[in-house]
Amino acid sequence: MAPHDLRRPFKRPLISDQERRRQQSLLRQAQNRLDAQHHARFLVSTAFSLSSSQTPEPETEPIHEPESHQNDELDVLEASKLKGAEARKWFAKQLMHPEWMIDIPENLTNDWFVLARPSGKRCFVVSSNGTTISRLRNGSILHRFPSKLPNGARTKDVNSGSSNSYSILDCIFHEQDQTYYVIDMVCWRGYSLYDCTSEFRFFWVNSKLAETGAFDPPSYYHKYSFSLVPVYGCDQSGLCSAYSAPVPYVKDGLLFYNKHAHYQAGITPLALVWKDENCSQYVMDTDSKGQVPNQQQVVLELQEDGKLTTCDDPPVVFGCLDGSFIQQSDLHSGYLLRFAIGEEGLVLVGGKLEKADLQYLGKANRARASADSFSKVMFQYSVRHSPLKLDDLLGSVSSPVDQESKACDIEMDG
Repeated sequence: MAPHDLRRPFKRPLISDQERRRQQSLLRQAQNRLDAQHHARFLVSTAFSLSSSQTPEPETEPIHEPESHQNDELDVLEASKLKGAEARKWFAKQLMHPEWMIDIPENLTNDWFVLARPSGKRCFVVSSNGTTISRLRNGSILHRFPSKLPNGARTKDVNSGSSNSYSILDCIFHEQDQTYYVIDMVCWRGYSLYDCTSEFRFFWVNSKLAETGAFDPPSYYHKYSFSLVPVYGCDQSGLCSAYSAPVPYVKDGLLFYNKHAHYQAGITPLALVWKDENCSQYVMDTDSKGQVPNQQQVVLELQEDGKLTTCDDPPVVFGCLDGSFIQQSDLHSGYLLRFAIGEEGLVLVGGKLEKADLQYLGKANRARASADSFSKVMFQYSVRHSPLKLDDLLGSVSSPVDQESKACDIEMDG
């Protein structure tokens, strides 16, 4: 890649209210702290109570059941009474999911980390009671296995500390080398990290995990190997390294973490994912045949009043279906429906969606667990019309003087 053109605009114009929501998330985080220790213990008890009452499940996501009990608003104590599919549904909501990067965050250099996201299956890995269980983002079991994580196998060589201790790691399982790549640490030996900043959590991942032997090759008491993902600061050097430095796994875009962000369940603008065709095989969504459709497609959830919404909290309304059409098409509240975005596209005012040209295509695949998020829809829309490029990211993290002294040439092999 040629050095940056110093005459180009330094900052890409904002196209959404993502920055405002980032500030709101930081304020809520400071004002409303959850009972993290209680929450973490419940995650562990849920993971293992489910595993003892069911056989390992297939790795596909469960069938969407619109009629199931609505437990989204339950607190931890109420949720602990759930069983089977409802418990899995609740557990599936405990992972922290990044928004898609629509706009470049302010002060990216000082307030954010960046890492090359491994391709694979996102999951919680919980070690407790002498065994280790990984659960997919839909709540179902991926693996049940012995590991060298604290209390993760029934051997004195691995069990250290209290027999009641537990650890929870946020990982991506990489099929090609059968390795769990750790992208975050939620709990360690019973100590909750929910209310710790990502800066502190990453420090603990690096300092604590190596002590256990989790990086050792697979063995009888350690079925799968674990590995760290390099974390960089968001200066030019860090961005270039995350984007182009060789790694032992297949990359699937870049992950950005706000240094001050706590670990919170659900979608958050304090963690972001960004992709282009050189660091990910899957930049644009494909159809059931693996082909990129001519028109962008979105999946939305049908509400009781006919509104079509995203999976965000609060949800973003994209449109509304007529009652007669809903009845004729035999649709019900909670159904996930697929639409194409027509020629009139998306109309935004002040970063908020004003109008969407939606063309109904039919019900979504029954394996879908949720609707698309607003940031995903907007990222896909931007990719087709005005993509956020690596040059924009690099230009936002350094002044023209820095660019002149630290021009960054990147090999574009993918």
